[in-house]
Amino acid sequence: MKELLRSNDPVLLSFVSALLSEAEIGFIVLDTNMSVMEGSIGILPRRVLVEEDCIDEARNLLTEAGVGHDLEAEDKA
Repeated sequence: MKELLRSNDPVLLSFVSALLSEAEIGFIVLDTNMSVMEGSIGILPRRVLVEEDCIDEARNLLTEAGVGHDLEAEDKA
């Protein structure tokens, strides 16, 4: 799995999840339960990871959807 993006924006995370699901790209959102540790204030970003062989497809999908500026840098992914 490779990191696609990090965000603490629940709307963005929901949108990205819907896009990836619709495209049948395997992904997982990590750190969703960290809100218990942070006190539910939403400061810790959630990480979206996709299957390694789908990272380019996922990047293209999000770029076409207008959220490419939120992607992690290539060297971090």
